[in-house]
Amino acid sequence: MVESQPKVFIPDSIQGFNYDVAGQIKLIWDVIKAPLIVPLLNAGVYICLAMALMLFMERVYMGIVIILVKLFWKKPEQRYKYEPLQDDVELGSTNFPVVLVQIPMFNEKEVYKVSIGAACGLSWPADRLVIQVLDDSTDPVIKQMVEMECQRWASKGINITYQIRENRTGYKAGALKEGLKRSYVKHCEYVAIFDADFRPEPDFLRRAIPFLVGNPDLALVQARWRFVNADECLLTRMQEMSLDYHFTVEQEVGSATHAFFGFNGTAGIWRIAAINEAGGWKDRTTVEDMDLAVRASLRGWKFLYLGDLQAKSELPSTLRAFRFQQHRWSCGPANLFRKMVMEIVRNKKVKFWKKVYVIYSFFFVRKIIAHMVTFFFYCLVIPLTILVPEVHVPIWGAVYIPSIITILNSVGTPRSIHLLFYWILFENVMSFASYQGNFHRSTRNKSGDAAKKATTVKAAPKKARSKFVERLNMLELGFAAFLFICGCYDYVHGKHNYFIYLFLQTITFSIVGFGYVGTIV
Repeated sequence: MVESQPKVFIPDSIQGFNYDVAGQIKLIWDVIKAPLIVPLLNAGVYICLAMALMLFMERVYMGIVIILVKLFWKKPEQRYKYEPLQDDVELGSTNFPVVLVQIPMFNEKEVYKVSIGAACGLSWPADRLVIQVLDDSTDPVIKQMVEMECQRWASKGINITYQIRENRTGYKAGALKEGLKRSYVKHCEYVAIFDADFRPEPDFLRRAIPFLVGNPDLALVQARWRFVNADECLLTRMQEMSLDYHFTVEQEVGSATHAFFGFNGTAGIWRIAAINEAGGWKDRTTVEDMDLAVRASLRGWKFLYLGDLQAKSELPSTLRAFRFQQHRWSCGPANLFRKMVMEIVRNKKVKFWKKVYVIYSFFFVRKIIAHMVTFFFYCLVIPLTILVPEVHVPIWGAVYIPSIITILNSVGTPRSIHLLFYWILFENVMSFASYQGNFHRSTRNKSGDAAKKATTVKAAPKKARSKFVERLNMLELGFAAFLFICGCYDYVHGKHNYFIYLFLQTITFSIVGFGYVGTIV
């Protein structure tokens, strides 16, 4: 007896494609496109257009305000009470407040001498200056080198202290917090913070401290960063363009309109009483500097940004260090916003319009929307609409708005105006890189920490790989392939000539994917 075989009923429309995989995929695509793909993509377009409009209006608002500030606002010396501190023969140095200088370090073999030397060279009475080198290095050789450098300056009469901890709890925030607990700090009124790669000019304190002395409601004086290695490679040049806008426009506008901006973590002077009142340093996010600034602002403290007060610094010149930095800067503010939004809303000491500025402008648009729309709209949604012609992106959203935003962003670095087009392509790639922290095991370390830690912690033996393979970034290469396919499809079937932009963006993703960006080590 022959056993009957079960019958499988396949619709006639599909039977013809049993041996045609491409045909089956096309059929499935046609079935789900109209009821599912088109509505979802339309929703994505509307959401991205709304975000692009918010970012556009924010840029226009800041552009108008910065013009008014430059033309009509009084200078900081006129807006605030300001009297330079002078040496007094009779009083000696007692009319100078005691200032603490903190220099947090982590395996800073290349720059520790320069940073310590710059701090020791500050023009301030020696008996009114206390310097702390907060060394969290894990390399014993580097720790010894840093300690010997501190001893060398101490032998010259500089009040410098070398501080270490048993562990790195809280990372930079933990080190700064631990430093403020020392008994000799209780005599200090202000604390200047400089990361290990920052070099303040000798008159830094004399130009900044008088603002804090004459204005008791002022908690922070922030200086601008001046990048000494901006011309080292194209990667550092692109970073300079982005950060110059941050200083020239964002911080200047926040300081002039609401006396608030995010502390940059270095090259700033805090009133220690304001730090204590705000609850001190906390390590609950990767942006401990911004966390402290927001908490201090909610208690009524004001901040001042001085654009003409500058501290020399260095930009990360390797792609790996830059990616860690970008992830910290993009994900940290979003996490902090989630933790503090209701505290800001319920706060009674801050005026309504300042709350609006902090929640909407400072956090939502600049720290969340700006990072999201750059990648999702211009590198994901627009290319997908090429494959789904039923979805339309208006030309004002695809071309006009991003062009105006780009022009407004370029005001910070006029000398790099000729690199503007490539900067757009580079920013799109880096906005993608900033979301890749989810693929890394740790994002808590600062920009260079993770790279340095890898050289100081013994890892399990790995099979040797060529430098070329180690440089490869497969996610960027995969995305370059996706954009190339969309560009080819648009060249053959499209009507909007997006393929020109897509091919250029493909090249930029490929350059980053193959690791030919920044200093190659």
